[in-house]
Amino acid sequence: MADTALHHRWLLTVPFEQEDGLSDWLAAHGASASYRDADPPHTFFAYFPPGTALPDPAGLAAFPGCALQAEEAFADEDWLAKSREGFGSFEVGRGFYVKPLWEKASGPEGRRCVVVNPGLAFGTGGHETTRLCMATLEELAAEGRLSGPVLDIGAGTGILALCAHVLGAKDIQAFDIDPDCGPAMEELVELNAHLLGGRKPFRAFVGTLEDPAVQGPYRLLLANILLETIQELLPRMASLSAPGTLLVASGILAERQDEALLSLALAGFTPRKVSCEGAWIAILAEFGG
Repeated sequence: MADTALHHRWLLTVPFEQEDGLSDWLAAHGASASYRDADPPHTFFAYFPPGTALPDPAGLAAFPGCALQAEEAFADEDWLAKSREGFGSFEVGRGFYVKPLWEKASGPEGRRCVVVNPGLAFGTGGHETTRLCMATLEELAAEGRLSGPVLDIGAGTGILALCAHVLGAKDIQAFDIDPDCGPAMEELVELNAHLLGGRKPFRAFVGTLEDPAVQGPYRLLLANILLETIQELLPRMASLSAPGTLLVASGILAERQDEALLSLALAGFTPRKVSCEGAWIAILAEFGG
Protein backbone atom coordinates (compact mmCIF):
# COMPACT_ATOMS: atom_id res chain seq x y z
CA MET A 1 0.00 0.00 0.00
CA ALA A 2 1.36 3.41 -0.95
CA ASP A 3 1.77 6.15 1.65
CA THR A 4 -1.58 7.95 1.70
CA ALA A 5 0.12 11.37 1.87
CA LEU A 6 2.47 10.94 -1.07
CA HIS A 7 2.30 10.75 -4.85
CA HIS A 8 4.31 7.99 -6.46
CA ARG A 9 6.07 7.88 -9.80
CA TRP A 10 7.44 4.87 -11.65
CA LEU A 11 10.28 5.24 -14.14
CA LEU A 12 10.16 2.35 -16.60
CA THR A 13 11.87 0.91 -19.63
CA VAL A 14 9.09 0.23 -22.15
CA PRO A 15 9.55 -0.95 -25.77
CA PHE A 16 7.51 1.22 -28.11
CA GLU A 17 5.37 -1.70 -29.23
CA GLN A 18 4.35 -2.38 -25.60
CA GLU A 19 3.40 1.23 -24.83
CA ASP A 20 -0.34 1.06 -25.46
CA GLY A 21 -0.92 -2.23 -23.68
CA LEU A 22 1.13 -1.20 -20.67
CA SER A 23 -0.63 2.17 -20.48
CA ASP A 24 -3.98 0.38 -20.27
CA TRP A 25 -2.62 -1.95 -17.57
CA LEU A 26 -1.27 0.97 -15.53
CA ALA A 27 -4.55 2.87 -15.77
CA ALA A 28 -6.46 -0.22 -14.65
CA HIS A 29 -4.15 -0.41 -11.62
CA GLY A 30 -4.59 3.17 -10.46
CA ALA A 31 -2.17 5.25 -12.53
CA SER A 32 -3.53 8.74 -13.09
CA ALA A 33 -1.20 9.53 -15.99
CA SER A 34 1.55 7.98 -18.07
CA TYR A 35 3.76 9.26 -20.87
CA ARG A 36 7.11 8.79 -22.56
CA ASP A 37 10.01 11.26 -22.49
CA ALA A 38 10.53 12.71 -25.97
CA ASP A 39 14.31 12.65 -25.55
CA PRO A 40 16.60 9.59 -25.37
CA PRO A 41 16.57 7.22 -23.54
CA HIS A 42 12.78 7.76 -23.86
CA THR A 43 12.02 6.86 -20.26
CA PHE A 44 8.38 5.95 -19.62
CA PHE A 45 6.70 7.53 -16.57
CA ALA A 46 3.63 6.47 -14.61
CA TYR A 47 2.02 8.51 -11.81
CA PHE A 48 -0.06 7.23 -8.91
CA PRO A 49 -2.03 9.66 -6.71
CA PRO A 50 -1.98 9.54 -2.90
CA GLY A 51 -3.85 6.61 -1.38
CA THR A 52 -3.39 4.38 -4.43
CA ALA A 53 -2.29 0.80 -3.83
CA LEU A 54 0.66 0.42 -6.16
CA PRO A 55 0.49 -2.55 -8.51
CA ASP A 56 2.84 -5.50 -8.10
CA PRO A 57 5.79 -4.90 -10.44
CA ALA A 58 5.72 -8.62 -11.17
CA GLY A 59 2.75 -7.85 -13.41
CA LEU A 60 5.14 -6.16 -15.83
CA ALA A 61 6.26 -9.62 -16.88
CA ALA A 62 3.17 -9.77 -19.08
CA PHE A 63 4.75 -7.06 -21.26
CA PRO A 64 8.00 -8.30 -22.83
CA GLY A 65 10.88 -5.92 -22.40
CA CYS A 66 9.17 -3.75 -19.78
CA ALA A 67 11.01 -3.17 -16.52
CA LEU A 68 10.67 -0.91 -13.49
CA GLN A 69 13.86 1.16 -13.18
CA ALA A 70 13.00 3.31 -10.18
CA GLU A 71 10.16 4.39 -7.90
CA GLU A 72 9.87 7.88 -6.43
CA ALA A 73 7.59 9.36 -3.79
CA PHE A 74 6.92 13.06 -3.35
CA ALA A 75 4.51 15.40 -1.59
CA ASP A 76 1.77 17.53 -3.13
CA GLU A 77 3.92 20.61 -3.43
CA ASP A 78 6.28 18.74 -5.76
CA TRP A 79 3.56 17.32 -8.03
CA LEU A 80 3.54 20.01 -10.68
CA ALA A 81 7.31 20.10 -11.02
CA LYS A 82 7.54 16.31 -11.16
CA SER A 83 4.86 16.04 -13.82
CA ARG A 84 6.76 18.51 -16.02
CA GLU A 85 10.22 17.01 -15.82
CA GLY A 86 9.81 14.65 -18.74
CA PHE A 87 8.50 17.08 -21.36
CA GLY A 88 10.51 19.89 -22.86
CA SER A 89 10.18 21.96 -26.02
CA PHE A 90 11.48 20.77 -29.39
CA GLU A 91 11.50 21.56 -33.09
CA VAL A 92 9.40 19.54 -35.54
CA GLY A 93 9.88 19.43 -39.29
CA ARG A 94 10.92 22.59 -41.10
CA GLY A 95 8.74 25.12 -39.34
CA PHE A 96 7.07 23.93 -36.13
CA TYR A 97 8.16 24.35 -32.53
CA VAL A 98 6.24 22.45 -29.84
CA LYS A 99 6.38 23.64 -26.26
CA PRO A 100 4.47 22.78 -23.05
CA LEU A 101 2.04 25.36 -21.71
CA TRP A 102 4.22 26.17 -18.71
CA GLU A 103 7.18 27.31 -20.82
CA LYS A 104 7.12 31.10 -21.15
CA ALA A 105 9.99 31.60 -23.60
CA SER A 106 9.09 32.18 -27.23
CA GLY A 107 10.21 29.69 -29.84
CA PRO A 108 12.96 30.12 -32.45
CA GLU A 109 12.40 32.85 -35.00
CA GLY A 110 10.67 31.64 -38.14
CA ARG A 111 8.97 28.66 -36.51
CA ARG A 112 5.28 28.33 -35.65
CA CYS A 113 4.95 27.73 -31.91
CA VAL A 114 2.38 25.05 -31.00
CA VAL A 115 1.51 25.00 -27.28
CA VAL A 116 0.45 21.67 -25.75
CA ASN A 117 -0.63 20.31 -22.39
CA PRO A 118 1.17 16.95 -22.03
CA GLY A 119 -0.71 14.13 -20.38
CA LEU A 120 -4.33 14.80 -21.36
CA ALA A 121 -4.35 12.64 -24.49
CA PHE A 122 -2.02 11.18 -27.09
CA GLY A 123 -0.75 13.64 -29.65
CA THR A 124 1.43 16.33 -28.12
CA GLY A 125 4.23 16.05 -30.64
CA GLY A 126 6.47 14.14 -28.24
CA HIS A 127 6.09 10.82 -30.04
CA GLU A 128 7.92 10.03 -33.27
CA THR A 129 4.71 9.18 -35.10
CA THR A 130 3.16 12.58 -34.41
CA ARG A 131 6.31 14.37 -35.50
CA LEU A 132 6.47 12.32 -38.70
CA CYS A 133 2.87 13.25 -39.53
CA MET A 134 3.49 16.94 -38.84
CA ALA A 135 6.52 16.92 -41.11
CA THR A 136 4.53 15.16 -43.85
CA LEU A 137 1.82 17.82 -43.62
CA GLU A 138 4.49 20.47 -44.07
CA GLU A 139 5.78 18.73 -47.19
CA LEU A 140 2.28 18.48 -48.67
CA ALA A 141 1.69 22.17 -48.00
CA ALA A 142 5.01 23.11 -49.64
CA GLU A 143 4.01 21.07 -52.70
CA GLY A 144 0.56 22.69 -52.88
CA ARG A 145 -1.11 19.34 -52.15
CA LEU A 146 -2.66 20.14 -48.76
CA SER A 147 -6.37 20.78 -49.25
CA GLY A 148 -9.71 19.80 -47.78
CA PRO A 149 -11.94 18.29 -46.76
CA VAL A 150 -9.66 16.64 -44.17
CA LEU A 151 -10.53 13.93 -41.64
CA ASP A 152 -8.25 13.29 -38.63
CA ILE A 153 -9.03 9.75 -37.43
CA GLY A 154 -8.14 9.06 -33.79
CA ALA A 155 -7.14 12.68 -33.35
CA GLY A 156 -6.11 12.60 -29.68
CA THR A 157 -5.47 16.24 -28.79
CA GLY A 158 -6.18 17.31 -32.37
CA ILE A 159 -2.62 18.50 -32.97
CA LEU A 160 -2.49 17.15 -36.54
CA ALA A 161 -5.82 18.78 -37.42
CA LEU A 162 -4.55 22.04 -35.92
CA CYS A 163 -1.30 21.88 -37.88
CA ALA A 164 -3.16 21.06 -41.10
CA HIS A 165 -5.27 24.18 -40.59
CA VAL A 166 -2.27 26.37 -39.82
CA LEU A 167 -0.63 25.09 -43.02
CA GLY A 168 -3.64 26.08 -45.10
CA ALA A 169 -6.04 23.14 -45.19
CA LYS A 170 -9.76 23.90 -44.98
CA ASP A 171 -12.87 22.02 -43.87
CA ILE A 172 -11.23 19.82 -41.25
CA GLN A 173 -12.92 17.28 -38.96
CA ALA A 174 -11.21 15.53 -36.04
CA PHE A 175 -12.54 12.77 -33.81
CA ASP A 176 -11.49 10.16 -31.30
CA ILE A 177 -13.29 7.39 -29.44
CA ASP A 178 -11.73 8.45 -26.11
CA PRO A 179 -14.07 10.84 -24.20
CA ASP A 180 -11.03 12.58 -22.69
CA CYS A 181 -10.04 13.73 -26.16
CA GLY A 182 -13.04 16.04 -26.45
CA PRO A 183 -11.80 18.40 -23.70
CA ALA A 184 -8.20 17.91 -24.87
CA MET A 185 -9.05 19.13 -28.37
CA GLU A 186 -10.92 22.14 -26.97
CA GLU A 187 -7.96 23.04 -24.77
CA LEU A 188 -5.49 22.71 -27.65
CA VAL A 189 -7.48 25.27 -29.63
CA GLU A 190 -7.55 27.65 -26.65
CA LEU A 191 -3.81 27.29 -26.06
CA ASN A 192 -3.05 28.13 -29.68
CA ALA A 193 -5.27 31.16 -30.21
CA HIS A 194 -2.10 33.01 -31.23
CA LEU A 195 -1.95 30.86 -34.37
CA LEU A 196 -5.62 31.02 -35.24
CA GLY A 197 -6.62 34.66 -35.28
CA GLY A 198 -10.07 33.85 -33.90
CA ARG A 199 -10.72 31.14 -36.48
CA LYS A 200 -12.06 27.71 -35.58
CA PRO A 201 -9.46 25.30 -36.96
CA PHE A 202 -11.54 22.12 -37.08
CA ARG A 203 -14.81 20.50 -36.08
CA ALA A 204 -14.24 18.02 -33.27
CA PHE A 205 -16.37 15.22 -31.88
CA VAL A 206 -16.06 12.04 -29.86
CA GLY A 207 -17.18 9.03 -31.86
CA THR A 208 -16.17 6.51 -34.50
CA LEU A 209 -15.59 6.38 -38.25
CA GLU A 210 -19.23 5.29 -38.61
CA ASP A 211 -20.54 8.51 -37.05
CA PRO A 212 -23.11 10.35 -39.24
CA ALA A 213 -20.87 13.42 -39.06
CA VAL A 214 -18.32 11.58 -41.20
CA GLN A 215 -19.30 12.37 -44.79
CA GLY A 216 -16.85 11.80 -47.64
CA PRO A 217 -15.27 12.07 -49.98
CA TYR A 218 -12.25 13.60 -48.25
CA ARG A 219 -9.14 14.88 -49.94
CA LEU A 220 -6.89 13.99 -47.00
CA LEU A 221 -7.15 11.35 -44.27
CA LEU A 222 -4.91 11.41 -41.20
CA ALA A 223 -4.55 8.19 -39.21
CA ASN A 224 -1.88 8.26 -36.51
CA ILE A 225 -3.14 5.13 -34.78
CA LEU A 226 -2.03 1.52 -34.35
CA LEU A 227 -1.48 -0.54 -37.50
CA GLU A 228 -4.08 -3.07 -36.40
CA THR A 229 -6.67 -0.29 -36.16
CA ILE A 230 -5.64 1.12 -39.53
CA GLN A 231 -6.07 -2.31 -41.10
CA GLU A 232 -9.51 -2.68 -39.53
CA LEU A 233 -10.63 0.75 -40.76
CA LEU A 234 -9.14 0.67 -44.26
CA PRO A 235 -12.35 -0.50 -46.01
CA ARG A 236 -14.26 2.41 -44.46
CA MET A 237 -11.42 4.82 -45.29
CA ALA A 238 -11.58 3.67 -48.90
CA SER A 239 -15.33 4.31 -48.99
CA LEU A 240 -14.68 7.89 -47.85
CA SER A 241 -12.05 8.50 -50.53
CA ALA A 242 -12.05 9.62 -54.15
CA PRO A 243 -9.31 9.12 -56.74
CA GLY A 244 -6.37 11.19 -55.55
CA THR A 245 -7.34 11.23 -51.87
CA LEU A 246 -4.19 11.22 -49.74
CA LEU A 247 -3.72 9.17 -46.58
CA VAL A 248 -1.05 9.90 -43.99
CA ALA A 249 -0.83 6.72 -41.90
CA SER A 250 1.44 6.34 -38.89
CA GLY A 251 1.58 4.59 -35.53
CA ILE A 252 3.38 1.87 -37.48
CA LEU A 253 6.55 0.13 -36.34
CA ALA A 254 9.31 0.15 -38.96
CA GLU A 255 9.67 -3.61 -38.66
CA ARG A 256 6.08 -3.95 -39.95
CA GLN A 257 6.55 -1.70 -42.97
CA ASP A 258 6.02 -4.42 -45.58
CA GLU A 259 2.82 -5.58 -43.88
CA ALA A 260 1.52 -2.02 -43.73
CA LEU A 261 2.35 -1.30 -47.39
CA LEU A 262 0.59 -4.47 -48.51
CA SER A 263 -2.50 -3.69 -46.42
CA LEU A 264 -2.73 -0.21 -47.91
CA ALA A 265 -2.27 -1.47 -51.46
CA LEU A 266 -4.95 -4.14 -51.07
CA ALA A 267 -7.38 -1.43 -49.91
CA GLY A 268 -6.67 0.71 -52.96
CA PHE A 269 -4.11 3.10 -51.44
CA THR A 270 -0.87 3.31 -53.43
CA PRO A 271 2.11 4.10 -51.17
CA ARG A 272 4.00 7.20 -52.32
CA LYS A 273 6.51 7.83 -49.54
CA VAL A 274 7.75 6.26 -46.31
CA SER A 275 9.31 8.44 -43.60
CA CYS A 276 11.12 6.98 -40.61
CA GLU A 277 12.16 8.21 -37.16
CA GLY A 278 13.54 5.81 -34.62
CA ALA A 279 11.49 2.62 -34.55
CA TRP A 280 8.48 4.19 -36.29
CA ILE A 281 7.35 5.08 -39.80
CA ALA A 282 4.71 7.23 -41.48
CA ILE A 283 3.37 6.35 -44.91
CA LEU A 284 1.94 8.77 -47.44
CA ALA A 285 -0.42 6.93 -49.80
CA GLU A 286 -2.83 7.93 -52.57
CA PHE A 287 -6.20 6.33 -53.21
CA GLY A 288 -6.66 4.98 -56.70
CA GLY A 289 -3.23 6.20 -57.68
